[in-house]
Amino acid sequence: MKKKLKILAAGDIHGDSRLANQLAERAEKEKVDLVILCGDLTESDKPSKGIIYPFIKKNKRVLLIPGNHDSFATADFLAEFYGIKNIHGYSVRYEDVGIFGCSAVNIGPGQMSESEIYELLKKSFEKIKYLDKKIMVTHTPPTSTKMEKLSHMFLGTKNVNVASKGVERAVRKFKPDVLLCSHLHEAEGIEEKLDGTLVINVGRKGKIIEI
Repeated sequence: MKKKLKILAAGDIHGDSRLANQLAERAEKEKVDLVILCGDLTESDKPSKGIIYPFIKKNKRVLLIPGNHDSFATADFLAEFYGIKNIHGYSVRYEDVGIFGCSAVNIGPGQMSESEIYELLKKSFEKIKYLDKKIMVTHTPPTSTKMEKLSHMFLGTKNVNVASKGVERAVRKFKPDVLLCSHLHEAEGIEEKLDGTLVINVGRKGKIIEI
């Protein structure tokens, strides 16, 4: 029987080094194999010490993607400096599990069109599509979900789109086992199914999954 991959996923740290330390301690205590950070590591792209290092200090493997508060350059810098992987438009393999991602932000300085989001997810998916288990990682949640409806309730308008049609399209086309996202703070902890995919808003507190 193959050993399951144990993952701690979290997002929306927003430069909070105390939170990063708490998450790193949890990763060590729970003996996770991998940490996935789903964007908004910084606050308005301001450099913040102690966001990645706590995980490195605990000898944890880390994957990240940028959020709407992180520039692509900052995400690349953090990945290179700490020797970890930025999977925005890329994928990685851990035994029979493939993980692919894209920031999928449709607001802010790194804003992408919905077609760009879909095409980047398609590109990263192609490298791991043959694997038995697949995890998609985005910052922005998909449309046609409770998360999207919740955003309208809190924002009070349907004209501000905090969910992504490109992400929804990718979920329906590529059918990953799990989608890990964050971005909408009010939806933290929500888990729901979209066309067979388990969508989890991991939030600041983080979620541990095994696959």
